[in-house]
Amino acid sequence: MKGAFKSLSVAMVKGFVRDKATLFFTFVFPLMFLVVFGLLFRDAGAEKLKLGAVGDGPVLAALEQSGAVELERFDSLDAGVQKVRDGDLPGLVEATGTKVDLRFAASDQAQAGLVRGIVAGVTQELNIRATGQPPRFEFTAAQVEDASLKPIQYLTPGILSWGIAVTAVFGAALTMVNWRRKQVLRRLRLAPVTPTTVLSSRLSVTIGVAIAQAIVFVGVALLPVFGLRLSGTWWMSIPVFLSGILAFFAIGMLIGAFTKTEEAATGAANIVVLPMAFLSGTFFPIDAAPPWLQTVSKVFPLRHMNDGMMDFLVRGKSAAALVVPCAVLIGFTLVVGFIASKVFTWEDS
Repeated sequence: MKGAFKSLSVAMVKGFVRDKATLFFTFVFPLMFLVVFGLLFRDAGAEKLKLGAVGDGPVLAALEQSGAVELERFDSLDAGVQKVRDGDLPGLVEATGTKVDLRFAASDQAQAGLVRGIVAGVTQELNIRATGQPPRFEFTAAQVEDASLKPIQYLTPGILSWGIAVTAVFGAALTMVNWRRKQVLRRLRLAPVTPTTVLSSRLSVTIGVAIAQAIVFVGVALLPVFGLRLSGTWWMSIPVFLSGILAFFAIGMLIGAFTKTEEAATGAANIVVLPMAFLSGTFFPIDAAPPWLQTVSKVFPLRHMNDGMMDFLVRGKSAAALVVPCAVLIGFTLVVGFIASKVFTWEDS
């Protein structure tokens, strides 16, 4: 059986390497997303909030010193208000003597709330200082994560997980459909080769390709232009990584079991993987989605793989964080794998 396993694995690897389209969609296509998003959001968070300013005084000085605001000075109030009305600025601060007026654009509620909060906070702090009395409540703020974290830290785990999902699902589904259509599975069934050997050889190739993907992805993200920094517990992402491969391999086997042609398998795989990517936080933080959508996303294995990979590649969590993602992914593998085994056929009926 070792000879059969080796022969099947070598045949699958050769077929994979010779297929230029497969190589492109396995490595280049998902890597394009990493590069594009990594470059687009490389300096995210570095820009200051820009506000218009008319007049002078301690409030405007304090806003500039805060480091969060950049002021654009105007000689006349009307000119500044017009900029706000046109949508070029989120707000305008007019400081005359002891009076501070804020004019803001209500069309963007999130931006308006941010502007009001910053200006009101600075004004209130100066009012407290002016009384000469010590503040009754002490407030401190600190970032819980490393100050050096960049968007690439969050993009890499999600896009890597999605790339692995694509490889596992498409690889398993298309191989099974192609081999069934060309009656390769029928010949294997008649040969002294067990189903376990066929599946394990396909799975071993999938794992090998996924490892190559991970090395390429992380290697590119570590380049100075992106600046990825792995946490001290990055190696603990390996169980999540392997569990994710198994889960999506099972999905691919299920799709390959009930589809008859490569076109149908490709369409079914896209219907499963692509929406899952958008609903699992691959391209944008799922925490920003509505609560109901966050709840729905927990049904998908990609959400748990994304979270698990990020917990260890970025957040440096302990081994306790392995329980939920690995349990969900392994459970998903067992259920979907069982269903796939029941509907699988060696040849088209």
